[in-house]
Amino acid sequence: MGITTLEQFAREHESSFSGNCEDLIGLLSAMQLGGKVVHQEVNKAGLMQHILGAVGSQNVQGEEQQKLDVRANDVFIEVIERQGIICGVGSEELDDHVNLTSCKNGEYVLLMDPLDGSSNIDVNVSIGTIFSVFKRKSPIGTDAVLEDFLQPGTEQVLAGYILYGSSTMLVYTVGNGVHGFTYDPGLGEFCLSHQNMKFPANGGKIYSINEGNIGQCDDSVKRFVQYCQEDNKEDGRPLTARYIGSLVADFHRNLIKGGLYIYPGTKKAPNGKLRLMYECNPLALMAEQAGGKALDGYQRILELEPNDLHQRVPFFVGSNQLTDLATSFLSNEITA
Repeated sequence: MGITTLEQFAREHESSFSGNCEDLIGLLSAMQLGGKVVHQEVNKAGLMQHILGAVGSQNVQGEEQQKLDVRANDVFIEVIERQGIICGVGSEELDDHVNLTSCKNGEYVLLMDPLDGSSNIDVNVSIGTIFSVFKRKSPIGTDAVLEDFLQPGTEQVLAGYILYGSSTMLVYTVGNGVHGFTYDPGLGEFCLSHQNMKFPANGGKIYSINEGNIGQCDDSVKRFVQYCQEDNKEDGRPLTARYIGSLVADFHRNLIKGGLYIYPGTKKAPNGKLRLMYECNPLALMAEQAGGKALDGYQRILELEPNDLHQRVPFFVGSNQLTDLATSFLSNEITA
């Protein structure tokens, strides 16, 4: 089997891009370069004390920023700006979107979570980068405006993630399948390893939820978790509980092995914890392209109309079978 790099694969499938393929391939090149830099620093985290631990400040969501959060944010903005394709960036680590003044002619805006699951850095657990691209609404040659970013997920022209785990992978979709590339440090390239990724046809047997918060969840969610834990050989229960605490890692595992990830609303956080623009939209597009679903419990994530750059929503994402099952409890179609 020959080696196919990410750029080679993208160029062989130029017809699958809905936007300017040269620009979007250039952006993928920038993201993989940023991923290589973060990969190097993550892999040396135990030896580089200056990137371990907290910065001592909070991001706009009130969460403590880790040193590598800030570093990853800076790295990706730097490599993106060099391409001249992106006119503005929205990041989980920034209060507001930033305009790349040297790139006013760029046709696209980027939203990203530079380092998802960063609280796991210090304990050597998988983390990731999530990104999402929209075609701007404002006139080319001007600064990006908020409306360029606040578009429903159906308008994404590119979405993906980079997973820093036992190996580093870049997985992306342009709305025509989901494709994964594993980083080969010897070659310095991301090489095709997972083409046309799909949730298993049987839906899988994994459910992923932070059960430490179950007391804060609605009774419908509690009933679903109880249902997953019950013995019933006829339908293959109990299901298997797996929760890493890094969204990218949980999603990636469930995509390959089959499963469902849930972060519902709670009494303390009725709108959930995850961000629509940086996390839910890109993973929702990837889930649907892989034959799965993504809902806020009732409505398709990709159809939600955003009203804030840092908007949070409940998130149910995974195989069709398990997503439908979980949300049926919310609509009281099933009681356990």
